[in-house]
Amino acid sequence: FLAAYRLPGGVAATLGAVQPLFVLFLSRALLGSATPPLAILAALAGIGGVGLLVLSPEAQLDPVGIAAGLGGALGMVLSRRWTPPVSALTFTAWQLAAGGLLLLPLALWLEPPLPALDRGALIGLLWLGLAGAVLTYAIWFRGLARLGPASLSVLGFVSPLSAVLLGWAIAGQTLSPQQTIGAATVLGSVWLGQWALRPAPARPAPLRAA
Repeated sequence: FLAAYRLPGGVAATLGAVQPLFVLFLSRALLGSATPPLAILAALAGIGGVGLLVLSPEAQLDPVGIAAGLGGALGMVLSRRWTPPVSALTFTAWQLAAGGLLLLPLALWLEPPLPALDRGALIGLLWLGLAGAVLTYAIWFRGLARLGPASLSVLGFVSPLSAVLLGWAIAGQTLSPQQTIGAATVLGSVWLGQWALRPAPARPAPLRAA
């Protein structure tokens, strides 16, 4: 959130696309996971594809925002390493509750008082709380436990691609040839990354003589 607040949207999206590459190396260093060369190639291609999709020549960089964005990669790997033996829903509930309690005194101290909430605002809060937090975080941690940080991080390339395609389909925005190439590159990198990081098939146990 700090990276998204301090950086232009295109820079934040491109910086987020660097995350799979960092996750690959951090997973190898902290979790002992394998780092296939094809997965590294897919991560580099995804970074380039996202850059073609959303980066503009006028983009400006902010050191604090960049550091915050890159720090998210370490958080993803450590979440897998420190996952407790509970269900994804329980882990999500405790994490969101702890995060809310930690942010509450800072919000009361630094932010202005909460204005009166009308019906639309209450519906928006319910949507953000249920669909944007409970459901999505539970799915995220379930995927993290089943796929691993490296495979899950590659899917992050789809987020800026979805935003661009929704803008084209709903808001009537146009896609430049550069963005079209970027979209194709992102889709190819996601497929290649998932294929390179797929788990090895289990070998059947040898048969013993009766």
